[in-house]
Amino acid sequence: MARRLEDARILMYSHDTFGLGHLRRCRAIAHALVEDYRGLNILIISGATIAGAFDYRARVDFVKIPSVIKLRNGEYTSLASHIDLQDTLKMRESSIRHTAETFQPDIFIVDKEPMGLKGEVEETLAYLKARGTTLVLGLREVMDAPHLLEAEWKKNGIMQKIDQYYDSIWVYGPPDFYDPLVGLDVPSGVRRKMDFVGFLQRSVSKGKNSLNARKDDYILVTTGGGGDGSDLVHDVMNAYEADETLTQKALVVLGPYMPAAERAKLVRKGENIPYIEVIEFDNHMEELIDGATAVVAMGGYNTYCEILSFDKPALIVPRVAPREEQLLRARRASELGLVDMLLPEQSGDPTIMAETLKRLPSRLPPSKSGSNMHLEGLNQISRTVGGWLDGRGRHLSLVGAE
Repeated sequence: MARRLEDARILMYSHDTFGLGHLRRCRAIAHALVEDYRGLNILIISGATIAGAFDYRARVDFVKIPSVIKLRNGEYTSLASHIDLQDTLKMRESSIRHTAETFQPDIFIVDKEPMGLKGEVEETLAYLKARGTTLVLGLREVMDAPHLLEAEWKKNGIMQKIDQYYDSIWVYGPPDFYDPLVGLDVPSGVRRKMDFVGFLQRSVSKGKNSLNARKDDYILVTTGGGGDGSDLVHDVMNAYEADETLTQKALVVLGPYMPAAERAKLVRKGENIPYIEVIEFDNHMEELIDGATAVVAMGGYNTYCEILSFDKPALIVPRVAPREEQLLRARRASELGLVDMLLPEQSGDPTIMAETLKRLPSRLPPSKSGSNMHLEGLNQISRTVGGWLDGRGRHLSLVGAE
């Protein structure tokens, strides 16, 4: 089937069962690519319940597949409780395959889950490989503790499948920060395909104004999607209640996935603390981080990239179970002097939390730590994609080029 040479297409897959991290990462990459290249169209397949709450640039769109949510014990369930999980997974699998067949991408980028949720992308990978699509696996710089990741991947033969299907593996971090496959038995074929691109730099979108933007000095408290963020928000509020000398203003963003009962409890609690403002969600988080004096967060991948990009003093209180990803990232960043870190049990002590919050605004920003922050991921991805598409005869003109 003949297609115009300038019509290049990238399909992205983001399984999204918990939180916003995968979708926000895919969207950041997609926006950077369409900004750099004319004639490039990107479609993101997402299972995020609120995929439509974000705005997308021209030539970036998304296909919403039925949502599956991850429970705290690590099990999955359909968001639509009247539909069986297996039926939901079948619908997702056929939607993904049908989208790939119709869209006919030049490049297919899979975020984090090599074969998709419960293997739902494998059939599509096999189909696209046979027709010559370039297949890319994108991994966070920290996946999980090696023993947890190995157990998960071994039972499904994931490492061999990565070797079999993928042409390239992008690691969204620098090699001297962390190796996502550390401690695993990695075939040489997989190692050869790994490209550490650097962290994905974030910026404030032009002309988009957050309704919650402020001009005063405030600490931003964010727990990402918020599904498991209520403990951190309680800890911050308890510190304010326990120490009347803590008068630094704080803006707390609960996140769209925080359970309704927890949300209501925290909104009520926040109303009684004069220095705290509580909001539920903002789809322009970059703007709120950019405006903040300092940031308190659990330290998921996107928030960490934003802390570095906007060069903010930060306190990280990582989630430590069921995954250790946030803990490993926070430990490493703290070792390098980029952030302060408290473990959840320290954060739960109002005296420790209050003292840490009082010191935070005067902490040196990450750029003064002496560590290179390696924020070149989006530029590196853009160069790589441009080279591939050029090699396929896709006449892409650079935006701004004559």
